[in-house]
Amino acid sequence: MSKDDLRMWRGRFQAPTDERVQAFNASVDIDREFALEDVEGSVAHTRMLAEQGILERDEAVKIIAGLEAIRDEITAGRFEWREDLEDVHMNVEYALGKRIGPLGGKLHTARSRNDQVATDFRLWLRKRIVETMDSLTLAREALVDLAERHLGVIMPGYTHLQIAQPVLLSHHLMAYVEMLGRDRERFSDSLPRVNVSPLGAGALAGTGFAIDRERSAELLGFDRPAANSLDAVSDRDFAIEYLANASILAMHLSRFHEELILWSSPAFGFISLPDSHTTGSSIMPQKKNPDVSELIRGKTGRIYGALMGLLTVMKGLPLAYNKDMQEDKGGVIDTARTIANILDLTATMIPLIEPHPERMAAAAAAAYGNATDLADYLVSKGLPFREAHHIVGRLVAIAIDQGRRLEELDLTDMRTVSERIDEGALEVLQLERVVNSRTSYGGTARAQVEAQLARVRATLAEERG
Repeated sequence: MSKDDLRMWRGRFQAPTDERVQAFNASVDIDREFALEDVEGSVAHTRMLAEQGILERDEAVKIIAGLEAIRDEITAGRFEWREDLEDVHMNVEYALGKRIGPLGGKLHTARSRNDQVATDFRLWLRKRIVETMDSLTLAREALVDLAERHLGVIMPGYTHLQIAQPVLLSHHLMAYVEMLGRDRERFSDSLPRVNVSPLGAGALAGTGFAIDRERSAELLGFDRPAANSLDAVSDRDFAIEYLANASILAMHLSRFHEELILWSSPAFGFISLPDSHTTGSSIMPQKKNPDVSELIRGKTGRIYGALMGLLTVMKGLPLAYNKDMQEDKGGVIDTARTIANILDLTATMIPLIEPHPERMAAAAAAAYGNATDLADYLVSKGLPFREAHHIVGRLVAIAIDQGRRLEELDLTDMRTVSERIDEGALEVLQLERVVNSRTSYGGTARAQVEAQLARVRATLAEERG
């Protein structure tokens, strides 16, 4: 048999396929990623066909035994992949035919590669989503552990990258725990839309065989079969949603690592990053570069690109399947691998971060981050906030001129600006008092941060199940 005779559609064509077209048309280098899912789907399909009397029981037994042997070869890395067979489906079916003879051809009864690939894709993505959710739990646990170990550390909080008000380092870290928690929720929320079976939809119109789509869906752990055969094979919104969720997650991780880059720079000096997750310079021996964090920040653009790529592929396609949709997998596969890597690197780096509390506290105290507290104090004395804001602004200007902090100003000098200022004002300006005064729900006061930690610990325990 010539290799051109392996074409599934050879009966319609008289001329062989141009080798360049064959290479251009092939997708096996990408969709072989779904090989185990392809076998899994085929086993379920075979069982359903036998239960419906479309295949004889002994035929189904032989087909399933052949598929399981192929699965073992794939798992062991011994399976021979052939580009001339175009895709993962034809490679598996050809190998089955070699193993059990013409009976292998019955496997494709009542299905098309269109519903087959959509089924494989959903099975594969379902696993990746669950893995991502588990990795997000690990990353959040690492952040919570770090926050608990350094609960008393005070650092400057920023707006516009200018020092604004002091906060606990733990409070800052818990902000990312909240973000990553919502990311996990998004992936979890998407699972019911991924977990729908296209199997049995055929090429686009269903099939005349008396199949049981509910049964094949059940065998594969899907919640239900897709309700419309056209929709089942022609949309990839489940993959687009995955990429959108991955993009939001990558954005959050990029922001976190951007702060690690800033904080570990000599200009900030707030933390030291571990040697295990940094690199050196080929020319400057003193350098310790945050390459892992920079790469995570950079790979975010790669994930965004995958999302925009698939949206662009799908935006103009008429129903049902079009060959353009062969381009639906590469970006998703790459994104899943990238997300797995950056979550693993993040989770393993976090426990090794070494904060420098003295440097953080000095920065928090040096930029008049307690000015709002003095204004609030004057409000408690009966002044309108705008007037209090003006008074404190004048005091900050005086302090800058004198090269002092607000709490270092002479009380007599302060009272020349406002007689409402008394010794109590000096107390509210102390750094720990400023932090612990933020007692509103979700605030940076230690008691509130401890409550945040307890709530998240309970959530993480539930996720661990």
